[in-house]
Amino acid sequence: MIRLSKSKTKGKKRVGRGMGSGRGSHTVGRGQKGQKTRRKIHPLFEGTKTKKSLIQRLPLLRGKGKLKSLQTRRIIIDVARLEVLPDGASVNVEALLKHGLVGKEAVRSGVKILGSAKITKKFVVSLPVSSQARRAIESAGGTIL
Repeated sequence: MIRLSKSKTKGKKRVGRGMGSGRGSHTVGRGQKGQKTRRKIHPLFEGTKTKKSLIQRLPLLRGKGKLKSLQTRRIIIDVARLEVLPDGASVNVEALLKHGLVGKEAVRSGVKILGSAKITKKFVVSLPVSSQARRAIESAGGTIL
C-alpha cells in the first residue's frame, strides 16, 4: 500500500460547507446579528459620523498635474557629458550647475550619473552613480565617494 507524505501546511478553513465541517450552521462563525454578519464592510467605511470621513478630510489637488506624482525625480546625466569638466575636478551638483550641465532645479531634486561611455579624465564624484558609470569612472582613474 502506498503512503502519502504528510502535508506541512494546514489548509484554509472553508466556512458554510455543511454541518459536519465545524463551520456550517447559518451563522458560519460570523456571530448572531449585525452588519458584519451580513456583508463585507469596505475598509474605509467609518460608520455614521458627524465629522467628515478620512477621504473627505484629505486635500483635493486641483489643476492639470493632479494625477502626477508629488515626488521629484532625479536629473540624469550621461558620463560622457562629464568631459566638459577639467581633469581631476570634483563632481557635485554645484560643479555641474557652474558648467551648465544641469539647471537650478537639480539642487532640489538631485542628480544621478548614468551611462557606460569611455572617459579620459579623472574625476572625484560625490553623486549617486550607476554600476556601469562606476566602472567607467574607476577605469579612467577616478574615485567615487
